[in-house]
Amino acid sequence: MPVAAPRPFALIKRVAFPAIGLVIFGYFLASAVIGDNGVMSWGEYRRTSADRQAKLDGLKAEEARLIHRSELLDPRNPDRDLAEEEARRQLGVVDKNEYVITLD
Repeated sequence: MPVAAPRPFALIKRVAFPAIGLVIFGYFLASAVIGDNGVMSWGEYRRTSADRQAKLDGLKAEEARLIHRSELLDPRNPDRDLAEEEARRQLGVVDKNEYVITLD
């Protein structure tokens, strides 16, 4: 009995769905490894996170300094030395017994 040759369309139909599934699986696997949010970008995320944490720490220190300075300049109970220093700086007033030394 002769063996019938497989029909080409039937063969394509049997292979098409698994092939499409493999292509889709390969795409998601590649994205998981080398994509924007993949395994390869973890180092960049860590470096960026460390840089942003350092900047945040600097901003928090600056905020604490400014809060302290604003508390010293509180109108109800100002620090006399700081108030005088600030007034002299803004008005450009220098006493005759004082020397002005400018630093770059």
